[in-house]
Amino acid sequence: MAGTVVRVAALADLHCTKTSQGAFQSLFARISETADIAVIAGDLTDYGLPEEAAVLARELTALRIPTASVLGNHDLESGKSAEVRRILTEAGLIVLDGDACELQGVGIAGVKGFGGGFGRHALGPWGETIIKQFVHEAVDEALKLEAAFARLRTKHPIALLHYSPIQQTVEGEPLEIYPFLGSSRLEEPIGRYPVSLVVHGHAHRGQLEGITKNGVPVYNVSMPLLTRTFADRPPFRVFEVAVADAAAADAAQAASRGRRATDAVLS
Repeated sequence: MAGTVVRVAALADLHCTKTSQGAFQSLFARISETADIAVIAGDLTDYGLPEEAAVLARELTALRIPTASVLGNHDLESGKSAEVRRILTEAGLIVLDGDACELQGVGIAGVKGFGGGFGRHALGPWGETIIKQFVHEAVDEALKLEAAFARLRTKHPIALLHYSPIQQTVEGEPLEIYPFLGSSRLEEPIGRYPVSLVVHGHAHRGQLEGITKNGVPVYNVSMPLLTRTFADRPPFRVFEVAVADAAAADAAQAASRGRRATDAVLS
């Protein structure tokens, strides 16, 4: 079956403030020229304030391609995430929270995620109630990601997170804060679906790339990390994702239906 390649621009940790007017328009214009779709992996605002979201909404007018995002921990800081989400959604941004969407044939499953640590060092639900609640939050976010994948019918979707699902891409941060940068519980649903790649932010001093235990590439697209690593270019990355050509898929389905009808007549 014929296919096509979709260019996906990815970035995270914009931390838009009330005084960020004009700070992102040239970046968003460059992304629009370079990619077919974009994904933003959380921390859209700095303190989760509606006023910050309003500034970002104006900046987003320069982003002329379909864009999906998730919220980050900073977007929840002031307890006004519902209003932040509303403002950004009205500006045309798709904000996912255990939801899925399809942009130009690319399936995207999005969730903020949560902390808890990685592998054998991951926090377990034992002891005080507050520890159990912390772990339960990570489990809930993983279940939301699983549900988002289940809603997609596209092949090889993208996982869009704020927190990391693996330790590799947070290495470089202080060891003491690893449990607050991600959770390997997020890796579990990724391993149960044919995911093409994972993007996240949050770890400003982490590593650019890693891989899940099942071989899915993971990319840390935090803007501070990209700015520091690629000082000579804008702080976003572009990934090419192969998707089935819609016209070819429709033709194949029509041909299949025709064959079934012919078979029925001949029988």
